[in-house]
Amino acid sequence: MSQTSINARLAMIQAFSEFMDSGSQSATVIFYEGVQPVDTSVAADSNNALVTLVFPEPCIKDVTPTYVELHPTDTGSVIKTGTATWARIYNGAGEVAADLTVSTDISLANTNLVVGGTLFIQSIKLRP
Repeated sequence: MSQTSINARLAMIQAFSEFMDSGSQSATVIFYEGVQPVDTSVAADSNNALVTLVFPEPCIKDVTPTYVELHPTDTGSVIKTGTATWARIYNGAGEVAADLTVSTDISLANTNLVVGGTLFIQSIKLRP
């Protein structure tokens, strides 16, 4: 679908918002080094995980006709030195919600993460 109505987009965004907050845990985003999987059905290699950030509950800050904005994450400790190349967002049930390519879909002030360092995300806006 190259063009959807505003009401259809709002319905998709609202459904995504509910999906993100489902489950008994908080939604998370994990940054990885290495090659991003071809799609979200491919498991991420946990050996490539650099840092896990946790969203507050509910994680949705704002729903607009064009995007869902997530609240800022907590500050996470980097567990491995490496270059963040992609990130995966999981909902509160541990199900994959989205994959993001660093520098294309999500920007970091510095993609070179060092073990013992910290990282947090001020803003994520997801667009359908």
